[in-house]
This record gives sequence, C-alpha cells and structure tokens, in this order.
Amino acid sequence: MIYTYKNEEYDLTKVTRLYPAATVEVPGGETAQVSLEWADLKKDKIEIAYYVLVFDFDPVGEVPTNRKELKCDSKEELFSVMQEVNVYFTKQ
Repeated sequence: MIYTYKNEEYDLTKVTRLYPAATVEVPGGETAQVSLEWADLKKDKIEIAYYVLVFDFDPVGEVPTNRKELKCDSKEELFSVMQEVNVYFTKQ
C-alpha cells in the first residue's frame, strides 16, 4: 500500500512505527521534535515550526535510522493526514 502526499510516496506495508510530533524551534536556530501533548502543554512558551507524521521503517528494537517525515503546516492538516493514512490500515 503506497500513500502519496504532496508528490511523496510512503510504503505503508514497510512501516514499523508511525507517530505524530510537533517540531519546535530551540535556541541557536535548531529544531527538536516533541510530542503533541507536550507542545499543547507548553504552547505559551514555545514556537512550533511545523508538525510531522513520522514513518519509521527499521525493525522494532533497533535505532531508527530509516525514516521519512511528512511535514504539515498546521495541527489540522496533520490530523487530516493521519485520518487518510488510517484508512489504509483499516482496509487490511
């Protein structure tokens, strides 16, 4: 099952971990991924650069080095993408 979004393809049959995250700006011009819950708790103290849906393709238990990130400009867009991806998994 291939999911396509903004001309990027994601092979859902090979996904071992799938999770949403917020990418926040940290001092020094760097970014870091945090959970959506943490981002909501700290929303008055942080700046969210964008949201991501992370697709890991490495075997569970190994350090994830083979991953793709689907970037979204808003939490609403992220949730919409998550619903679309969910359709692929519920068809099985």
